[in-house]
Amino acid sequence: MLDARLSCCASFVRSGSLLADIGTDHAYLPIWLVQNKICRSVIAADLRQGPLDSAQKNILSAGLQQHITTRLSDGLTKIHPHEAEDIVIAGMGGHLIVSILEAAPWIKDPQKRLILQPMSDAPIVRRWLCENGFDILAERAVHCGKHLYGVMHAAYSATVLQPDEVFYRVGRMSDGGADEQAYIARELRRLQEKVEGLQKSKFAKQSTEDLQDMIRKIQTILQCMEEKV
Repeated sequence: MLDARLSCCASFVRSGSLLADIGTDHAYLPIWLVQNKICRSVIAADLRQGPLDSAQKNILSAGLQQHITTRLSDGLTKIHPHEAEDIVIAGMGGHLIVSILEAAPWIKDPQKRLILQPMSDAPIVRRWLCENGFDILAERAVHCGKHLYGVMHAAYSATVLQPDEVFYRVGRMSDGGADEQAYIARELRRLQEKVEGLQKSKFAKQSTEDLQDMIRKIQTILQCMEEKV
């Protein structure tokens, strides 16, 4: 069984696709996807040999070595374009995810899909996607233990988007339900705490006007979501 975070990632994987799971760790996601006949072939990639050894043991134990290949790879550097249609990059910081995407220009293909789960700095990932011609098709949030995670589903469209700062903060979470509301409420709290810190600091040079405007817009988004329930 997958935990809620990986289940959310799996929900975006297209049936019958070739998958590359970057930072696979124990290969739980590739194993589940093949066992449930969602993916016909998966490359389970990791930067370190230790996790790959664990992944290989789990793959052999499941008898799926004909369908799942492990590969030592720094991000997507050792993955060939024809080997992956859907790409999962989960459990990493936003800056690292962006660096992995920047190093693989072949992902700029409308036929491919990106499934991204940043552990931090999600606005940086959204900004990079928009500025590099990717459309964020959908987003979901999910509680896993005491933590709340967000997952993005994106595809290349060649259209450079310039949304406002609010979108970089909340993305398409406003299309969702209770977990998405919790995600947006968390972003709202973070902004409010930032404003409070700036207002208390005698040395703060940054104006809080733009941040307060963003707070008001996010409060409106949350209110609209609550009214739909």
